[in-house]
Amino acid sequence: MSFQAPLLLATLAAVPLVAAVYVLAQKRRRRYAVRYTNVDLLAAVAGRSYTRHLPALLGLLALAALLIAIARPQRTVAAERHEANVILVTDTSGSMLATDVRPTRLAAAQAAARTFIKEVPDGFRIGLVTISNSAQQLVEPTTDHARVTAAVNSLQVKGATAMGDALQLAVDSARVPVPDGLGGSRRLPAAIVLLSDGANTRGRDPIDVVQQTKKFKIPIFTVALGTQDGVLEHKDPQTGAVTSTEKVPPDSLTLQDIARDTGGQFFAAPDARKLQAVYANLGSRLAKTKEKRQVTSAFAGGALVLLLAGAGLGLARGGRLP
Repeated sequence: MSFQAPLLLATLAAVPLVAAVYVLAQKRRRRYAVRYTNVDLLAAVAGRSYTRHLPALLGLLALAALLIAIARPQRTVAAERHEANVILVTDTSGSMLATDVRPTRLAAAQAAARTFIKEVPDGFRIGLVTISNSAQQLVEPTTDHARVTAAVNSLQVKGATAMGDALQLAVDSARVPVPDGLGGSRRLPAAIVLLSDGANTRGRDPIDVVQQTKKFKIPIFTVALGTQDGVLEHKDPQTGAVTSTEKVPPDSLTLQDIARDTGGQFFAAPDARKLQAVYANLGSRLAKTKEKRQVTSAFAGGALVLLLAGAGLGLARGGRLP
């Protein structure tokens, strides 16, 4: 729980002061009671039944609840998010033809992206950026999810891995404002889902890009696709015979750093089933957000209940308020 006006919690210092005044009043009451010789009256006035303090205790609790209420307490709750910019950044470099993730890394990535698109709300704007020799935005953020799906289905493998350039393009795309319906514009909450199966080999260093853009507070969720033993086979285009092999492990350390520095999360996807689960989880997860809601009325209502309960007990026991 947090407070919108935390400095007002200082008023809670009044509670022990009021309690001290009550204790002093009770001591004075007992000193006054011993002056009487009527034993029955003495027992009635200065009896040691602790229940007689219950109305005062409830009053103190009511005061504490009321003082907390004026500090405007708020709690964090889960809420549905209906609008956001989500940029899918997908590696399409040559290593995506490796078959350690069946049927190929690219085919598995395409299937997972389609699952993600189905999971997010219709109002989400989804963009698609690819990583190869250079970064390319195939689809700008749009609510036309069928168009994004078509672009995902058309992905083809080629070139190297310009991961840093792709991240910069994705951040720029995520920050493009949208019309607010009142003649102005606004920026939507944004997130980036980066899938890569190898190290950056061209263009800007992705860590440098992250350090320069993390001020925008756009979380980047990273997925390392493939296994450390993944191998890309190079074949003769004429005969189809394998001429050489190349190890193509994902750069998990870089992807972990990117996720950590931006407030996202890192996932390892060594197979197609795990990749599907990651993208399905991200789709539903990004559809939810956490927001703060005031619970002032709950504390104020509690204070009223406690006050009425204390007053009722006081009247029932002695015909007076505590």
